[in-house]
Order: sequence, then structure tokens, then C-alpha cells
Amino acid sequence: MIELFTADTPNGKKISIMLEEIGYKYKLTKVDIYKGEQFKPEFKKISPFSKIPVIIDHDSEESIFESGAILIYLGEKSNKFYEKNNRTKINQWLMAQMGLIGPLIGQHHQFHHFNPGKSKFGEERYFKITKKLYEELDERFKVSKFLAGETYTIADIATWPWIARHEWHDIGLKNYKNLTRWYLEIAGREAVIKGYDLMNEGAVIPKP
Repeated sequence: MIELFTADTPNGKKISIMLEEIGYKYKLTKVDIYKGEQFKPEFKKISPFSKIPVIIDHDSEESIFESGAILIYLGEKSNKFYEKNNRTKINQWLMAQMGLIGPLIGQHHQFHHFNPGKSKFGEERYFKITKKLYEELDERFKVSKFLAGETYTIADIATWPWIARHEWHDIGLKNYKNLTRWYLEIAGREAVIKGYDLMNEGAVIPKP
């Protein structure tokens, strides 16, 4: 059984979606990041940088931190969404999400959504960067059904929750027809619908 320590964020949703997709039984343990629970010593033991998500695989009592590493672990363990003959390409798109899409869109959230009016430079910089990411992803989906090719993989599972916050971005997802096609195709998956509502509070996936 997998125990998932998480909060309701794009990084947290990656793992709940993956667990739903592979059909693994899991226990969700909420970490209230707004009350600083991620800094408690007992959590820091399994997450050295005090970040969610983290899983404990109670079959082996092994803990894994960092969402990309968790997706790789679950992909290998389940033999799903991480095909051996395509891992080089999957890894590239997964690392693009981990090192570029997530961190930079996350900064857009900070300046544009959470702290508007505090830094004109920050708001303009990360708006432009996020818009450029939309454009680059749209270009990718002109030539590829999914990020790493014709099949749905952990790279898509990692990236999709960040685009699912498109209402925060004020860029207009519907203006990017290829990106929208990819977004809606994944949004219709039963496991994604369940994993998106990881807190069981009736969260609904935003429409373009």
C-alpha cells in the first residue's frame, strides 16, 4: 500500500492522478503547507527540503520525495506509462516539466495570482515566460499527440496539473488549439478526474 503525503497543489495532483491511473490502493495523508506542517521534524525525515509530495511504499517501507522521482518509481513499479523503449524521450519531457514548466509557472502564480501589484517586473517577466511556454507546448502538440509521442506517459501526468491552473494564468488556454486538445483529452480520463479531486472536496477540472 502506498501512503501519499501531499497538499492540493499541481505537484500533489501529479501523484494522486498517477496512483488512480495505475489502480494502486493508497492512503492520503494531508500536509497543511499553509500552517507549516511540512517543516515538522517528522516530515523532514522523509522530505529533506520540506516539500510535498512524498510517498511511502509500505510494501518495502521505502520513502520517495520529489514528484518526478515518485512518478518514475511508480512507473517502474507498475509497468505503466513509462515504456522501456521510450524512456529517453519521456525523461526529457519529464525533466522539462520539473526544471522549467513547473518552477516558472509557479513564479507566475506567485507574482500574478497571489501577490499582484507588488512587483511590476516580476508580474511582466513571468507572464511573458508562461505565455511562451503555452506557445511552445502548442507547437509540440501540432506534431505529437502527447508530450513524448503517441502514448500518454508520466511526462503528461506531470505537466497537465500545471495547465489545469490556466484560470490563474490569464493567458487564455482556448487560444491554443493544440494545447487545448491535449488538455481536454487528458481531462476526460476517469483517473484524472478522481486524482484531481484528491481532497474529496468536489473539485472540478476547469474548462478552457
